[in-house]
Amino acid sequence: MRCQEYGYGLGRPEGIFVLRYQSAGPLEFGAIARQDFLHQLYWSPDGALSALHGAEARFLGPGEAFWAQRAVSHEVRAADRQTVYRICLREVPAALAELRAGPVVVPEETGRLVRGLARSGVAEADALADRARIMAALVPYSFAGDGPPGAPASGRGAGHALRVARALAHDPSDTRELAAWAAQLHISAKTLQRDFQREFGMSYTRWRTLLRLSAARALLGTEPVTRIARRVGYASPSAFVAAFAKEYGRTPARYARDGAGA
Repeated sequence: MRCQEYGYGLGRPEGIFVLRYQSAGPLEFGAIARQDFLHQLYWSPDGALSALHGAEARFLGPGEAFWAQRAVSHEVRAADRQTVYRICLREVPAALAELRAGPVVVPEETGRLVRGLARSGVAEADALADRARIMAALVPYSFAGDGPPGAPASGRGAGHALRVARALAHDPSDTRELAAWAAQLHISAKTLQRDFQREFGMSYTRWRTLLRLSAARALLGTEPVTRIARRVGYASPSAFVAAFAKEYGRTPARYARDGAGA
């Protein structure tokens, strides 16, 4: 893994520390993700990030980032050969004061400013001015109508469904069926199915479908449909297109062209 580090005004409240990661394999921010002194923002301009906070799983495209306040445990993952920017701050952007961890909007100009900070030769005064613009632009992202996989779990389950859900959130292409997961957990398929119903209010198959389509939505516009279908676990592009159109009323191509809110 290659990591480049750029710091401006470090040690001061108005400072910013930018790390640029790139790897031949998947990038995972798990055990190292929690920071007791720094707030963190993860953003990728060339793919989707999967982010976990507690029982919540989200897939974020280039127009979004994942925010975590200091001392909040979280996990973030990117695919192979993907670039990830990790921005560390001592101050919380005003609009994110009530958000402990979750998705935020990254406008195109903000992304340009982040990329500009991750290079040599930037004057500290200019970097801190850009930091102020980045801070002012960050706002929480609304996922209205995005479906149950992003909603908090009920907490009524025994924990089996949550373990499976977290694994799938990091790899939606996993093809294991309910019985295989149950065998791995040393429980019956019926027990695991009941746990999904208690925890998420739906079957394992339905939860997995919604998760896969959520991941696909984050990837639309960044990769061809054929590759997206494979990355989110569909055996063929036609099966993916059919499932997507059934759920959202539009093909992936039209959805990407019209926009999610159209």
